[in-house]
Amino acid sequence: MTQTTTPEGGGPGPQRAPFGRMITAMITPMTRDGAVDYDGAARLADFLVTDMRNDGLVISGTTGESPTTSDAEKDRLLRTVVEAVGDRATVIAGVGTNDTAHTCELARQAEQAGADALLVVTPYYNKPPQHGLVAHFKQAADATGLPVMLYDIPGRTGTAIATESLLQLAEHPRIVAVKDAKGDLGAGSVVMLATGLAFYCGDDILNLPWLSVGAVGFVSVHGHVVGDRLHEMIDAYLAGDVGTALAVHREMLPVYTGMTRMQGTVSTKAALAMLGLPGGPVRPPLAAATAAEAERLRTDLVAGGVKLR
Repeated sequence: MTQTTTPEGGGPGPQRAPFGRMITAMITPMTRDGAVDYDGAARLADFLVTDMRNDGLVISGTTGESPTTSDAEKDRLLRTVVEAVGDRATVIAGVGTNDTAHTCELARQAEQAGADALLVVTPYYNKPPQHGLVAHFKQAADATGLPVMLYDIPGRTGTAIATESLLQLAEHPRIVAVKDAKGDLGAGSVVMLATGLAFYCGDDILNLPWLSVGAVGFVSVHGHVVGDRLHEMIDAYLAGDVGTALAVHREMLPVYTGMTRMQGTVSTKAALAMLGLPGGPVRPPLAAATAAEAERLRTDLVAGGVKLR
């Protein structure tokens, strides 16, 4: 598993990144008939690690269409990526569901498949109370010997993980990190000050602001196309060169804008098609970008310096 620390004499950045600093939540490539493209997944994973400088990959997160892939597909996909990247990157398995028993089952399956860590999202739709959330996350963490990253994204799940709940969960020896897509830098600062939890930004437009308050890195969607530049931004910030980090952030604003005009999986697969990389169609109820949406995305990506076919 990748673990990084701030270089000696470095700048104001954080010290400990248990899964590396630059992580991409990988899409699941599909064939034209909608089946999982395992060969494409291996090629894409290699590209993300080798060319996009990713320290880690999340497999079967929401961006990976986990709501519409079967447990068997998740297992084979994870094994495929583990084999493709070897020890060059941390492989984090998305195992979160809104059913605690099923989440624990997926966690054990991921451990057997060779995952380095688990990403566990807040249970969605059924909106459990905070003590239910705490129990859910602890049971998931108890299911295996793998370290766990919690995923706090109330815009999708309907429930935020409260600060007090995060303080309780930080006491669990295997709960070590948070992917934050809540965007509350103040609440995150309180948790980071009081605990050893490593925070990863889960909302690309806020990547640089999160570094400034102590986040260790990113779990990115845009890392599919600008992962190398995001890593450059992290490296500059941690070296104390905030000016360069800010310049990179501003250069990528058209990419941030373009990739968020549509649902993340849809925009990413459209972008990968423009790069000649494996992606393929999305599964319903998602729907492919229209011709007009794809053309607007192309304009945004070019404006952000992405070299397309």
